[in-house]
Amino acid sequence: MRRAFQKQNAFTLIELLVVIAILGILAAMLFPALSRAKARAQGIVCLNNHKQLTLAWSMSVEENIDWFVPNHPCWHYSNTNS
Repeated sequence: MRRAFQKQNAFTLIELLVVIAILGILAAMLFPALSRAKARAQGIVCLNNHKQLTLAWSMSVEENIDWFVPNHPCWHYSNTNS
């Protein structure tokens, strides 16, 4: 008999749905901020890659008596006009 009259400590379905709805609203508000942060991080990665490539070019020129690495070497093209 005592068990039938004891108060049960549990969440109702409505309470759980309200909590889930609030979490969904908060997540929807957070997604744009996260996407902006991701885009900004990608920009920083691109700038870092550019810096590294510039440094590599500079070091290559210093090590090769101020000569750049050729972009299109003469042996790259076949001589079809001769």
